[in-house]
Amino acid sequence: MLTVSFAMMGELEANEIDDVLRSEFIGRIGCIVNGWPYVVPVTYAYDGECAYAHSAEGLKLRAMRESPRVCFEVEQLRSMTNWRTVIAHGRFEELWSDAEERAMDLIEARLAGRETSASALLAQWEDVHRREAVHRPVLFRIRLEDRTGRFELR
Repeated sequence: MLTVSFAMMGELEANEIDDVLRSEFIGRIGCIVNGWPYVVPVTYAYDGECAYAHSAEGLKLRAMRESPRVCFEVEQLRSMTNWRTVIAHGRFEELWSDAEERAMDLIEARLAGRETSASALLAQWEDVHRREAVHRPVLFRIRLEDRTGRFELR
């Protein structure tokens, strides 16, 4: 006998969107490179308005500097039938001075006590920068303007 179960699907409320953004660690930035969509994952921290991240110099930063209007996506995947996802449009802003230090503090606090990849560890990058004169990572934020969210729950 075939059993069919129906999923409940719908839109997330503003507080649920905020919950997804606060609870996850990996987001994806969508930008345009040479006229083509380019999507790349980043480790991030969210403060209620902006997603803060860092990157070495490269294609992603060049693209966002050239065209700062980006898309930011975060998913919370419990199973194929239990997920929530958020998509936001936002604006890339490179950070300097005090804002850069605040971003570094937010990201480090968000990742504290968790096993992370070497590229996510800002403190490690800072030590290498001082010891070996390697370029520091660029800290930036995506100021999230409009947000939508969807879910499925079975």
